[in-house]
Amino acid sequence: MKLIGIGGTNGSGKDTVARMLAERDGFMVVSVSDFLRDELKKQGLAIERKNLRALSAQWRKKYGLGVLIDKAVDEFKKSGSQYRGLVIPSIRNPGEADEIHRFGGKVIWTDGDGRIRYRRIYSRNRSSEDNKSFEQFISEEKAEMDHGGSETALHMAGVKEKADIFLQNNGDDIEAFKDEAEKALAVILKG
Repeated sequence: MKLIGIGGTNGSGKDTVARMLAERDGFMVVSVSDFLRDELKKQGLAIERKNLRALSAQWRKKYGLGVLIDKAVDEFKKSGSQYRGLVIPSIRNPGEADEIHRFGGKVIWTDGDGRIRYRRIYSRNRSSEDNKSFEQFISEEKAEMDHGGSETALHMAGVKEKADIFLQNNGDDIEAFKDEAEKALAVILKG
């Protein structure tokens, strides 16, 4: 099984890279955030960032830091062999990066200028979570970058430290970003 995890800042192209791997390379995409959203729905809790963060920390504490990766790998195994590999966007804890490496996989980090990423997110307006000020956006991102002393909390800076490949997405030309991503992915897919 080829396994690729994608971490990165919000609005930096994680989903774009995951879709590329699915469409061009036959990978199964499993969003670990969907596991969390489903559980919040079952519990009757609002699907908002603070609840997602709290639930993911609770699961990491109870089941181990790589629990979300393990759940994604289980989904891949259930699918049979119809996919070339598994891609997991939205890696947000260094324990998840470690688990991907334990399975022999690679971690990609995507990033971009904060104002450009904010504009992308605000323009897509998928949910009330996307409707916030730039200052709120940056404040939330800072909170997710630093774990605050808890190994089970979100710690995106720790994921970045463990990444194997880095992609910058600072422009408005999605095709240029895809070209850059394709070159980086070629290196991973050859191995």
